[in-house]
Amino acid sequence: MKLKSLLASATAALLTACGSVDVAHYAAEKPSLELPNFFNGTIDAWGIFQKRSGEVARRFNVEIQATWVNPNEGILDERFVYSDGEQQRRVWTLKRQSDGTWQGTADDVVGVATGRVSGNALRWTYVMRLPVDGKEYLVNFDDWMWQMDESSMMNRSTMSKFGIDLGEVTLFFRKRVAPKAP
Repeated sequence: MKLKSLLASATAALLTACGSVDVAHYAAEKPSLELPNFFNGTIDAWGIFQKRSGEVARRFNVEIQATWVNPNEGILDERFVYSDGEQQRRVWTLKRQSDGTWQGTADDVVGVATGRVSGNALRWTYVMRLPVDGKEYLVNFDDWMWQMDESSMMNRSTMSKFGIDLGEVTLFFRKRVAPKAP
């Protein structure tokens, strides 16, 4: 009986994990997200990593320098500072594809991240090499971003391995806006 219960729970968990909102659900939401417009210049971000229990395991700040070679190819140079003093750098190269989707690469991303924008939302999926206690793990990211207004964005990423949730990253972005002349 315990085996049947365990199998039923595992099946339910897998079916739930497969169900996800399509990014097209946000097509009518404003402001419309244009990656070259939002990720341009200096963006400050701050966030947390929560274990699957909900415990906040890490806090961090990020400064992003975003530049564009052309409207279809950009660089996001991210510099992380964690609450324990650790520093990390990730440089993303983003490329818009002919079908309007985006691809991204970074040194710690395995292969290519794929993303789709609709309305105010972006959904990225990718595999990242994640160092933990001297070992490296390949972790799946389901990364959602929602532009809130001209200078603000929210981000929620779920991390999993073998279909099991490991935790979540919540991140807030704020573009630095030059002060208006008097």
